[in-house]
Amino acid sequence: MIKIFLNFAITTILAYLLSIFLPWWSIMFAAFIIGWLIPLGKFSQFLIPFLSVALLWIIQAYMLSSANDFILSKKIATLLMLDGQISLLFLLTGLIGGLSAGISGTLGHQCSTIFHKK
Repeated sequence: MIKIFLNFAITTILAYLLSIFLPWWSIMFAAFIIGWLIPLGKFSQFLIPFLSVALLWIIQAYMLSSANDFILSKKIATLLMLDGQISLLFLLTGLIGGLSAGISGTLGHQCSTIFHKK
């Protein structure tokens, strides 16, 4: 349980810090590194980075959108044929970030098992 919380917290913090200075895909680097350093179980190696980054991106999207009364978010949700529903836009944003991080976390775990075998 400690490893799960540690993986979640460090992935969230590292993904946030890297996303300040680097492009959006830096969250995959964060999930890869933490997946390599803190190994989890078979399904947890995907789920924990997924939830970590999905939650991070949903919160960031909400905070950025609330600064301008969700005007841009409504327009983007309309362009993406979501009927202007910004909640679906936030969920889609979290899904994209979460899938990227989950796959990268799994790859990090797989690489650590390959390179640590003797």
